Amino acid sequence: MVDTLGVAVVGFGWMGRVHTQAYARVPHHYPRLGLRPELVSVAEDVPGRAEEAAAQFGFASTTRDWREIAADPRVQAVSITAPNFLHREIGVAMAEAGKHIWIEKPVGLTAEDARAVADAVARAGVRSTVGFNYRNAPAVEAARELIAAGEIGAVTHVRIRLFSDYAAHPQGALTWRFERARGGSGVLGDLASHGADLARFLLGDIVSLTADTAIFVPQRARPTGATAGHTLATGELGPVENEDYVNCLLRFASGARGVLEASRVSVGEQNNYGFEVHGTEGAVFWDFRRMGELGVSRGTRYQDQPVSTVYVGPGDGEFGAFQPGAANAMGYDDLKVVEAYRFLRSVAEGTSYGATLEDAVRSAAVLDAMSRSAANGSWTEVTV
Repeated sequence: MVDTLGVAVVGFGWMGRVHTQAYARVPHHYPRLGLRPELVSVAEDVPGRAEEAAAQFGFASTTRDWREIAADPRVQAVSITAPNFLHREIGVAMAEAGKHIWIEKPVGLTAEDARAVADAVARAGVRSTVGFNYRNAPAVEAARELIAAGEIGAVTHVRIRLFSDYAAHPQGALTWRFERARGGSGVLGDLASHGADLARFLLGDIVSLTADTAIFVPQRARPTGATAGHTLATGELGPVENEDYVNCLLRFASGARGVLEASRVSVGEQNNYGFEVHGTEGAVFWDFRRMGELGVSRGTRYQDQPVSTVYVGPGDGEFGAFQPGAANAMGYDDLKVVEAYRFLRSVAEGTSYGATLEDAVRSAAVLDAMSRSAANGSWTEVTV
């Protein structure tokens, strides 16, 4: 017998759509889950957008006020895909209303915000999942297992990169993402949060760091209406208040060293995300744009040791739920289906699967330390 779980989505921009599509696909890829999501309600304050979502995806009801979802007994679980400044208020309220939550990173504007939501979830006894989707790639999970098994020896250093051009256009609209009050940190929260999570997922806790940040596009045009995604504008100019770029040196509890670099204004770079992990006996490389591949070097030659391309397949992470054999491609949306599945499985079994709010708190603590370090120009401890 398959039970149904009433779900709602709060905020129906691009990410709200991705969550909704993931819910719809979970039964196709995980027919034995035993819990089927039912789209009950969608909240969006842009006029007409919620109604369009309901017409396309089949939500039973719509609202412009997310508080109606918190009070709706039909809803047992909620996706929170609203702008960052709303995460804390909505997350705490949904947890206190007894709703399980799937919330996008960075979970608020600061580690304090993320901790407030985590504490509310713990008090309420509900389950949580956080949108650190890149750790769900089967190749990333395979790399983690390879590193943990000591197949590249003791890890010495890692380089993590997240380069994108989504904000490179000088006429890109001055949306909430570029404001401190609503977006918080800029590329730190948007991209470096993923890097901090990947670093910890692969190598363990970061204990200290030193960071440098910059704003390369200091002014942008204010949009004249509602925006979706990264749109252009030609209105009155206003200041960009948060970071376009960050470069950070890392020290791990294990003794390993690292570099994390992220940019939202890298002309010529489209989703150039990945990592290079080096050890005393080898290395492992991953590029999101070739998501199903790992570059692996291992052995005892040390010098002139070759790198082999390994294609992940069934048996690596959740690959088998999507493709029958190695080298068949998966995509970004598939990673969100994995995330939805792990969220629903957490609810069904009462045990956490995938990234949790505790992971979000630890990522946010790294981001807070980056901000402090960039301001004071010194090595800074990461405090959780």
